[in-house]
Amino acid sequence: MEFENTIGLETHVQLKTNTKMFCGCLLKTGCEPNTNVCPVCLGYPGALPVMNKEAIKLTVMSGMMLGCEINRHATFDRKNYFYPDMAKDYQISENGNPLCIGGGVEITRPDGTKKFIRINHIHLEEDAAKINHYATTSGVDFNRGGTPLMEIVSEPDMETADDAIAYLTALKEILVYTGVSDCNLEEGNMRSDVNISIRPVGETKLGTKVEIKNMNSFSGIHAALEYEAKRQRSSMAHSIPIVQETRRWNPDEMETASMRSKENAHDYRYFPEPDLVPVELSEEQIEEWRKLLPEKPEARRARMIEEYGIAEYDAEVLSQHKVNAGFVEKACGLLKEKVKGRGEGEEKKACKILCNLYMSDVMALMNSTGKAINECAMTPEALASLVKLSYSGTINGPTLKELLPEIFEKGGDPEAIVKERGLGAVSDTAALEAFVDQAIAANPGPVADFKAGKKAAAGFFVGQVMKLSKGKADPKIVGPLVAKKLAAL
Repeated sequence: MEFENTIGLETHVQLKTNTKMFCGCLLKTGCEPNTNVCPVCLGYPGALPVMNKEAIKLTVMSGMMLGCEINRHATFDRKNYFYPDMAKDYQISENGNPLCIGGGVEITRPDGTKKFIRINHIHLEEDAAKINHYATTSGVDFNRGGTPLMEIVSEPDMETADDAIAYLTALKEILVYTGVSDCNLEEGNMRSDVNISIRPVGETKLGTKVEIKNMNSFSGIHAALEYEAKRQRSSMAHSIPIVQETRRWNPDEMETASMRSKENAHDYRYFPEPDLVPVELSEEQIEEWRKLLPEKPEARRARMIEEYGIAEYDAEVLSQHKVNAGFVEKACGLLKEKVKGRGEGEEKKACKILCNLYMSDVMALMNSTGKAINECAMTPEALASLVKLSYSGTINGPTLKELLPEIFEKGGDPEAIVKERGLGAVSDTAALEAFVDQAIAANPGPVADFKAGKKAAAGFFVGQVMKLSKGKADPKIVGPLVAKKLAAL
């Protein structure tokens, strides 16, 4: 019998607020354990929670970016469980009336096809403390306890591990663009509980669900889903029933292992949080937050393709990180002003050159120096000016490549640097002819090679002219001049 997977994800995202969800303790990584704590996040009896408005705002903005319906009346509940990471023995969460309902994310599969992954809801809760395990003991660090945690619950619309990673990648991109979270997997800003079941192809009823808890790497999620899909198929083939349970992923053994039977909602004995009033959102408040939303990444890609004449892949690379896209778009806007009057086609052509330069040379400089674009000395104005100098023929390609690393590291005005150092391209035909004649006269051997039919010798003379002109000759003019002179010998 042939089976298919049904996969759903519960993705937990720590929100980028200054303080915790229900108290005023600072959120800061790298601190000594249990230094950013108070009676509220330590669960002391009688300590009362106070809601963080910024966390509500960021969750609502996330919901709007993901196409959710915003719940005008949201309520908090107590999710009861006994574990050292929650000292008060319950977690304040949203069960019956979450902030965001519905929505979804469109993914692109490896074969290029699109699929819409539905979101069931987004709710807001407090994160648990972090348990650190040592050789013979364990410790609980409550610095993380109380962090605003947004949980995005998908429908079981994914069919493969690739689908799951595409969904998480798109989700991460949207949330980072919106500025609600850094989504840094290494720091635990984004982690997922993975749910997978299998069913016979053509069957509509879901199979028995298995959950894999707290996955914090895309590679781990992919491997765990691949393994679990095979394990469940093997169980069915050997008539071993699949039980609803929670499993953990062992990256060393590359396999899942059973932890406990899966809890249901009634196991947590949810009941309304008596110490918090409902969240009542007005239309005016929602519209105020809506105005803060950035352009969606997919919309930005489509616009960049149209405005700058770049390929879809290039737009994907340039828009992947908001800071890169912002830098490039600002530089292109300035470049358009510099070449204004030459026509829309020329403006688009110039911007395409800038985009290509950024993708190749600028990103290479960022990789080699370890500096992000907002950490280097180069400004969008400088990059636009540098490309304009090249586009107009004031400097040639080699000079552009020579100046770029310097401006990236030290900054400066490219036009002033070119003028001060006399780096302008030599395009005067008479001056270039003199260089060509000098190169031919000084190299009889390559001349003989050319006459003997070795046409590649022409490239040698182009190089000699560039050397004589100290790199300032325009190669577009030099090539034809060399060819003309050699043909006349």
